[in-house]
Amino acid sequence: MTAIPKPARSLLAVVLAAGKGTRMRSALPKVLHPIAGRSMLAHVLAAVAEAGAGRLAVVVEPGRDDVARVVAGFAGAETYPQEERLGTAHAVLAARRALAEGADDVVVAFGDTPLVTPETYARLRAPLAEGAAVAVLAFEAGNPTGYGRVLVEGGRVTAIREEKDASEAERRVTLCNAGLMALSGAHALGLLERIGNANAAGEYYLPDAVALAVADGHRVAVVPVAEAEAQGVNDRVQLAAAEASVQAALRRRAMLGGATLIAPETVFLSHDTALGRDVVVEPNVVFGPGVVVGDGCTVHAFSHLEQARLADGVQIGPYARLRPGAVLESGARIGNFVEVKNAAIRAGAKINHLSYVGDAEVGAGANLGAGTITCNYDGVNKHRTMIGAGAFVGSNSALVAPVTVGAGAFVGSGSVITDDVPPGALAIGRGRQVVKTGWTKPTKG
Repeated sequence: MTAIPKPARSLLAVVLAAGKGTRMRSALPKVLHPIAGRSMLAHVLAAVAEAGAGRLAVVVEPGRDDVARVVAGFAGAETYPQEERLGTAHAVLAARRALAEGADDVVVAFGDTPLVTPETYARLRAPLAEGAAVAVLAFEAGNPTGYGRVLVEGGRVTAIREEKDASEAERRVTLCNAGLMALSGAHALGLLERIGNANAAGEYYLPDAVALAVADGHRVAVVPVAEAEAQGVNDRVQLAAAEASVQAALRRRAMLGGATLIAPETVFLSHDTALGRDVVVEPNVVFGPGVVVGDGCTVHAFSHLEQARLADGVQIGPYARLRPGAVLESGARIGNFVEVKNAAIRAGAKINHLSYVGDAEVGAGANLGAGTITCNYDGVNKHRTMIGAGAFVGSNSALVAPVTVGAGAFVGSGSVITDDVPPGALAIGRGRQVVKTGWTKPTKG
């Protein structure tokens, strides 16, 4: 993504995030539904911040601590409760205190339009520096039904008309309002406070700021945007469409960055997935948030990674699961049906199949046989297992933490290890085999 130059002008972003989202049919607020591992609201807040917003005023439903927690993760962000729902202009005025504190530019964004890019927010505010009082984001609609129309006369914007209030001629207009707006900080509060509700819905419409600005003799700019980018998310179908759009962009970015996705449409990336050069990702791999993959790694099919870091030359899978806190150093190998959690796998170590390694450190060059398990949980607390460099753990062994297997030590297959094993020692913790000759298989009576 191209870096956006930060203008000298200050920017306040007012983000409307109080909608109930009844069409989502969910107990989760609409704006918290995730896309590419991050909530829609977080996508919007990150985009406006990258576009230069030093302050974020987020209008929320009262009592939504879950929404407030997301907002708290962004510098310069505050929440403002919207007690009543009387229209978009009324919602923006819920952040009256932030507006009164002043800013050169004000951008109004929506928590359910996650596809709008930082570059578009930057373009939206740009006309304000050139003297416009208002700038509106608009698109040419293939089917304008349901959208507010942007009315232009003699090359100048005159108003935005909601469809239910539009005349037949106005409804034939295909230039449609995307909802997002930028206002000069010098005029924003004055325009918003004068918006009335004399319309079919009896609501205070934010787009009415356009007609007021025109009547005051101010210039109103229209900033074009692709219809697909401006789309909001109102139900699960639109959420899936937004996910598909974001995934397509993330896959393209990964491949242009030097990674090979053998079947891109089957690979799912998070918003922050970082893939190095010459990484090969086989089909049906899922990257959760917080994954960094170094150069020359191979992620085999049907693997799942989340909050994991892979150094150069690591191989994992197929059917591997890396959970939060997994750190794999260069040349490490995690094979099929292996799960790693909160563990450091040092350079060249191998855990090739059918193992669970949690809350552990596996030393450089160590080898864990099939079925090795670190027993890290005693029912109350988690404990760590330390496996030294060059150690060998035989198949089907259980290491009961807290326990240390020293460098170069050997653990016999099928052992349950409850005591520390000194470096270079052999530990066998299993029942002695008994062979009884002359045994006869029982028969039914």
